[in-house]
Amino acid sequence: MSQNIILTTGTYDLIKDHLRRKKVTIQEEELLLNQLKHATQVLRKNLPEDIVSINRKVTYKDHMNNEEKTILLVGPEKAKASKNKISVLSDEGIALVGYKVGDLIEWPAKKGNLKLEILKVEEVA
Repeated sequence: MSQNIILTTGTYDLIKDHLRRKKVTIQEEELLLNQLKHATQVLRKNLPEDIVSINRKVTYKDHMNNEEKTILLVGPEKAKASKNKISVLSDEGIALVGYKVGDLIEWPAKKGNLKLEILKVEEVA
């Protein structure tokens, strides 16, 4: 995993608010607080192309069930699982956001541990 995640200021604030509302497990909360403390915040226009962020299409490999999946990461209000539009605040979203292509993330999600490898990140027009 990368040492520090890179987030847009808006995404940073969204995750901070999510934490304040206690929508995560104790384990996730500790991890997220530590990540946010060391995160680099950038404006959307300065976000590197290979970083997972809102409105980016992400292809990742789930090492727990050996499946590859492509999703569009969106804000919570635009999430629609049937169209593979996954909220940044979902288990997968919160685990992947801020990381870059090539990173392997192990995450203690509510529905069980995740082990996700980021294969590709694409900007969506």
